[in-house]
Amino acid sequence: MTIDDLEYNTEREHLIIPEYGRHMQKMINYAKTIETKEERNKVAKAIISVMGNMQPHLRDVPDFQHKLWDQLFIMSNFELDVDSPYEKPTKELFEERPEPLKYPQNFPKYRFYGNNIKTMIDVANTWEEGELKEALTYTIANHMKKCFLNWNKDTVEDDVIYKHLYELSDGKINLKNSDEDLTDATSLMRTKNKFSSNSNKKGHHKKSSNRQRKRY
Repeated sequence: MTIDDLEYNTEREHLIIPEYGRHMQKMINYAKTIETKEERNKVAKAIISVMGNMQPHLRDVPDFQHKLWDQLFIMSNFELDVDSPYEKPTKELFEERPEPLKYPQNFPKYRFYGNNIKTMIDVANTWEEGELKEALTYTIANHMKKCFLNWNKDTVEDDVIYKHLYELSDGKINLKNSDEDLTDATSLMRTKNKFSSNSNKKGHHKKSSNRQRKRY
């Protein structure tokens, strides 16, 4: 064979699903040229069998056969006329774009509270008025204050937290005129520092222990 006879992949037919290789694509292309539908059905089943043998680790996966038939039609560019045991996919459905995902945070300017805080507030809004809902509301407010202090190391007035809570709850939770104070900033920061110190101490002992093992 001379250099002029070499066939480069860039000059070959595009593989729709490259994982199955070029020979499988040629088999499907051949199946499309068969005149009788009965013979096409036989060849299609044989192709499905070969495709299944190429992925034995998926034999026990639910709907595995359905996936193979879908891939068969996709690789035939939806031009193979055979009887399938499943509903045939359409080119329009295959090329349809999914709807864009919604951003999980409705108030990106309050990112320091985290995404879960909105979910907690939404749950609180579904509770009936009473002591339990009031306790949950103040727990959320204290958590928001702690998150704020993690972001801003200085301090924050309770009125600021109440204002943000009012916005995040769509005006359904209003503590602006509350006589009850949230946990003071010093206590919240002290709790954080306490856990940080304990963590550092544990790490220090671990390092000391390692050095002892190395010495002896």
